[in-house]
Amino acid sequence: MSNFRTPPVMTSNRPYLLRAMYEWINDNGMTPYILVDAAFPGVQVPQQAIKDGRVVLNIAARAVSQISLGDAEIGFLARFGGVSQHVRVPVGAVQAIYAQESGQGMTMPEEVAAAPASAPPSPAVVSDDPPRTEPPGGKKGPRLRVVK
Repeated sequence: MSNFRTPPVMTSNRPYLLRAMYEWINDNGMTPYILVDAAFPGVQVPQQAIKDGRVVLNIAARAVSQISLGDAEIGFLARFGGVSQHVRVPVGAVQAIYAQESGQGMTMPEEVAAAPASAPPSPAVVSDDPPRTEPPGGKKGPRLRVVK
């Protein structure tokens, strides 16, 4: 018999983080904007608003109507070129939420796929050496360095 307990599977924290940041930005009298991956499945935004595969949306109450910050998606009506359109953004497509005036906000963490409940988590491998793999394209990613 094993003493190993599988941790409970939790829902995504993204919708909670988005709602909290939206409320914080509004409470400070600033304008909440979201940065959205326009190629994410289920994103419905006007094509003319997309630049470089992304779109920045003003989600302030004075700029949109019928806004809903749900667990699965953000939805609202907004005017683009004088025409009211329904916008639909799955929460997984939101890359960041920030205050337009100050730039303060939060980039959304990567979604972690939940492991099946019957599978125990993989054991962690601990090493003093950093991984020596390079990302595709030969570019080096960000590194953390301890400064004393």
